[in-house]
Order: sequence, then structure tokens, then C-alpha cells
Amino acid sequence: MDNPLQVMVTGGAGFLGSHLCDRLLAAGHDVLCVDNFYTSTRRNIVHLLEHPNFELMRHDVTFPLYVEVDRIYNLACPASPIHYQSDPVQTTKTSVHGAINMLGLAKRTGARILQASTSEVYGDPELHPQPESYWGNVNPIGIRSCYDEGKRCAETLFFDYRRQHKLPIKVARIFNTYGPRMLPNDGRVVSNFIVQALQGKDITIYGDGSQTRSFCYVDDLVEGLIRLMESAEEVTGPINLGNPGEFSIRELAEKVVAMTASGSKIVYEPLPQDDPTQRKPDITLARQTLGWEPTITLDEGLKPTMAYFHDL
Repeated sequence: MDNPLQVMVTGGAGFLGSHLCDRLLAAGHDVLCVDNFYTSTRRNIVHLLEHPNFELMRHDVTFPLYVEVDRIYNLACPASPIHYQSDPVQTTKTSVHGAINMLGLAKRTGARILQASTSEVYGDPELHPQPESYWGNVNPIGIRSCYDEGKRCAETLFFDYRRQHKLPIKVARIFNTYGPRMLPNDGRVVSNFIVQALQGKDITIYGDGSQTRSFCYVDDLVEGLIRLMESAEEVTGPINLGNPGEFSIRELAEKVVAMTASGSKIVYEPLPQDDPTQRKPDITLARQTLGWEPTITLDEGLKPTMAYFHDL
């Protein structure tokens, strides 16, 4: 890009946000990282604190924010079931009030704004793989609803702001992403399995392990977010960003045990309520519109992820 932009990343000290801050700084932009550190950690951004183009602001997006920016990446929201279910009311407020406040900021400054939505808007899908045209199968009153319905409402707000105020919006539906800087205790399968394997503990699979997920390495995902943000204004999304390679949870567990040379045994526990049985993005739209698809295989991405947890 020719001119450096003022870019704000909410949730910028989180797993995904910190990698995005790295990439934006490397591209020469000024980055304002906004985070309330509810589920993130300073460890993720400590290497950026001395960077001349980096600024950190401790702030909760459920309250308005008055800054001058050209781009807003709205990533603020707890994203793992353990975290978003621990304070479900706050989770919904973060998605809904956060979207309203960030959209209001974009409207005032004329900034382009991207919403980090989620594959969870599809719920437990009856259509496989999931295209963007699928409306989903979501339980509106279940234990995951604070996240699923919060993100669905945020998408509604984004498109209403576009229709009502001509706002330049982008909506990315992010599928399971993994990599260094994931929290070791966030309850996601990749971090769970790696931590259990490295500690020689039993690896816990919920259900029979036949449920599937698609795992996208963080560098691929960040590339997709930036391409979407800088795409033509008429490209609003929603666009699925994820890796269409589909693995059963049992396959992932066996892969982690093999790659860590761990003596861990695999044990099975009951499946939690409303846990989706299948997850696989249809990324046809991302390929056609953004020229984007993941390039890093699960084996390639697991190595640096394991090294990170090993050092932790």
C-alpha cells in the first residue's frame, strides 16, 4: 500500500489480533491496539510496545471510543466456549454494543470497518460444507447462544449500517483458527490436545471423536482478513475464511500424539450441549473474490504451534 493508514484493531492483544497487528506494522501502517485484556495477554504484544508505529489502549468496546482512524478491524470478543460461557451476558454485550460503538466510530470518521464474525453463525449445520448463503441452524436459547446469536446480531447491524448510512463494511466468517499465542487454557481442541500431550496427560475427546473441524493456520487467516479489508468497496461479505481440509477430532488427537512423541492415552467424555458435529467452510467465494485460499497444511502449522506451547 502506498500511504500508511491509521488502523485500529479491537481485541488486538488476543491470539488473532496480535498476529494481525504484526502484519499491519510490517506493512508500514500505524496501529492502535484496543483491548480490555479480558481473555488476552500482554505477552502477545510485548514485542510491539517499543515499535514507533504501535499504540496500546486499554478499553472495553462496550463503551464508545473517540479516535481518528482509517480502518477498523473489530475482533473484540471472547472466542472460546470456556471464556464466552463464563460471562454470557457480557459476551452478548461485547458483540452487540461493541458492534454499535465501532460502527458509530466508522460512521463519524468515514473509516472502513471489518467485523470478525464466525462459523458459529451456522450453528449445528444441516448443510455441508457451509456456503455463505446458508442461514444456519442455531439454538437461540442454548449455552452457546450468547456467542452465536451475538455474532449474528453484529452481522445484522453491519448490514443495516451499510443500507442506512452507506458505510463501507466487510464481514468475515472465521472458521477454527490455530497457531502460536493461543491461550493454553481456552478449551479449544488444538491447544487442549497439545498441552495435554506435552504434559503427558490423557487427551480428552468429547463425544466419539467422529465430529469434524477444519483448522486454518493463523498466518493464512490474517492474509484473508487483510485481503478482504482492502478489496473493492462493493465486496462486503459475509465471506467464509477457513481451511476446507476436514479432519475428525480423533484424527487430530492421533496426529498431536504422534508429532509430540507423547505417551498420552486418548479418553472419551460426553459431548457438550449444542456442540456442532460438522464444520467445513465452502471457500469458493473467497477464492473467486479475494484470490485467497490457505497454503499451510495442518502438519506444517502444528509444528510452530507445538514449539510455542513447549516454550510456554
